[in-house]
Amino acid sequence: MSFLHNFTCRRCFSRSLAATLVAAPLAALAGRGGRARAADRPLAPAPGSPKSARSDVLDTAADALQVKRPIDAMSEYLNGFHFYADDMGRQVEANHFCTHLTEDFHQCVIYEANQKNAKLIGIEYIVSERLFRTLPEDEKKLWHSHHYEVKSGMLVAPGVPDLGEHAFMTDLVTTYGKTWHTWQVDRNPDFPLGIPQLMMGFTADGQVRQALLDDRDRRFGVSTAGEKKNRADIPTPRIVPGANSWQGGTAMQVHMVERPVKNLKG
Repeated sequence: MSFLHNFTCRRCFSRSLAATLVAAPLAALAGRGGRARAADRPLAPAPGSPKSARSDVLDTAADALQVKRPIDAMSEYLNGFHFYADDMGRQVEANHFCTHLTEDFHQCVIYEANQKNAKLIGIEYIVSERLFRTLPEDEKKLWHSHHYEVKSGMLVAPGVPDLGEHAFMTDLVTTYGKTWHTWQVDRNPDFPLGIPQLMMGFTADGQVRQALLDDRDRRFGVSTAGEKKNRADIPTPRIVPGANSWQGGTAMQVHMVERPVKNLKG
């Protein structure tokens, strides 16, 4: 699943992906590079006053002087959609920026858009089927599969040509994700009110709002239907029991509970 990292030469190629790219015509690799940058969309401003000149100077100096290895390790960018685990009517676009820590594990930060002024809205952990099978049954209820997101064309890797994205999605189709959104931008776009909420991924046609897909496709210059056709030969995996628990009609979700403080000092 580390194609984007590999494509930018920040990590060694996997053997299978390297062989694929070596055998591919250069024209095929350049096929969709123009879609890397999506057209910006209007976003609600972040809370507070505009940044001062002093803050800009300090931020620029810090960016130049400090080492940020976890940020530098982020190599993969995915655009897709999530819904709140207990309310499929609440659907949001999710732009993932991920680090490939091991062959079986990714960790991603999620923004509302791929723009400089985009707000951080959540995180997602992605594991292989092998790791997912080892989880306790109660833990599995927090996770969703990625099979439909991949096969439907809903999930895209902006800027990656068809051949590379196909290889990337072939690995991703068997994975599982646990996602928490920390900013409910659909209800409170101006401020991160409330507590983190568990999110899920779509599993069938007709679930995601078509307007969301159409808007994304227009901005990124992609076609969800075309992506689906390109991935028709990717095998659909059998979903491990326990994932996508919301399909049973109930879902896990977080609520605020006041608790006594343990080991209180001072």
